[in-house]
Amino acid sequence: MTSNKTILISGGGPVGLFCALLLGRHGLPVRLFDINSGLQDDPRAATTHPATLEVLGQAGLVNEMARVGLTAPIFQFWDRPTGELVATFDLTLLANDTKYPYVIQCEQFKTAHILMAALKDMPNVEIMFGHEVVGLMQDDEGVSVNVRTKDGEAIHKGAYLIGADGGRSAVRKQAEIAFEGFTWEERFLVLTTPFDFNAELGYCYRSYFADPDEWCNCFKVSADGPPGLWRTVFPADSNVPVEQIMSDESVHARMQKFFPNKTPYNIVHRNLYATHQRVASTFRKGRVLLAGDSAHVNNSIGGMGLNGGLQDAANLSEKLAQVIAGGPDDLLDLYSLQRRTVSIEFVQAQSIANKKQLETKEPVERKKTLGDLAATASDPVKARQYLLRSSMLSMQARAASITLEQGS
Repeated sequence: MTSNKTILISGGGPVGLFCALLLGRHGLPVRLFDINSGLQDDPRAATTHPATLEVLGQAGLVNEMARVGLTAPIFQFWDRPTGELVATFDLTLLANDTKYPYVIQCEQFKTAHILMAALKDMPNVEIMFGHEVVGLMQDDEGVSVNVRTKDGEAIHKGAYLIGADGGRSAVRKQAEIAFEGFTWEERFLVLTTPFDFNAELGYCYRSYFADPDEWCNCFKVSADGPPGLWRTVFPADSNVPVEQIMSDESVHARMQKFFPNKTPYNIVHRNLYATHQRVASTFRKGRVLLAGDSAHVNNSIGGMGLNGGLQDAANLSEKLAQVIAGGPDDLLDLYSLQRRTVSIEFVQAQSIANKKQLETKEPVERKKTLGDLAATASDPVKARQYLLRSSMLSMQARAASITLEQGS
């Protein structure tokens, strides 16, 4: 084992910061690089599931997330063409399964700021913004990275490198790790408005609308405080020009189709992005480790992406700290096996299923899909099993059950 115990991290989003915090609390020297000049305040992932709240709670972060976010114990499925409520799922059914029988709607940038605040008094952790990892080399003694700044390039050395630098991960590419999967034909369009869907239309903070032509997700975030904001997510035809999709005329027509209103909606933010379902061929290659979007990406329906990444961080940090302390190196192989397996079996499978149940077109199949949802929600036993999976608690239990001896 190299005498240099420094852990290098590429990526200053919530996953990289959570790794830095957990490893720093183990007393390890940590150096994190991020290409941006500071934390990014983009309105991305928000839903934090019970399984993730458990690992964040162990780190003492949940109370602050609840303070700046919204607690949401229920979610609903609606049939958009008829306007009928199909199913209501209540996470309080999991009160005997978790300390957190609810989700917290806490925007990604808020989670990042909470993590930074927790890191500020840790002298063994360096956060280096404006530093881009552009190359890496590794051998039996350690890993070194080429880091570019406005003043030129420098080499940093450490024991291991964690790539938490997003779906286009430079670390993953430099390590020559394949990113297997596919890209959805349609893009996802996010439109954000202060219109109060709960007060005006009776929708809960997490609502999913099934439609054979154009589904929608609608959920609330607290933003800068009351009254908060609501995000709506729609599929968008990739053959239609971006300018047309993002135009005021198109945006307002889409909103009025789903949520007819006498006055135009105030759209305060709009975003259009490609959506992928991909998993890295391995989460470990020698001294290079992947976590978060660097290791797996998926569509956003059900809000499982960032959750999976934060769970990666907790799993990896515990095992890596043990290895640095003299534990067996194959703990890192176990990390890769556990997290890659559940990324495929749960995150990929569930997020794809979530999308399909909203967009089903064939009338008989559609009726059965919605009927099954209603039947599941109305049966406490079936509903609990459904919630254990959607809350990612089953996923965490599955990960913990996997051993290298089993190989699966």
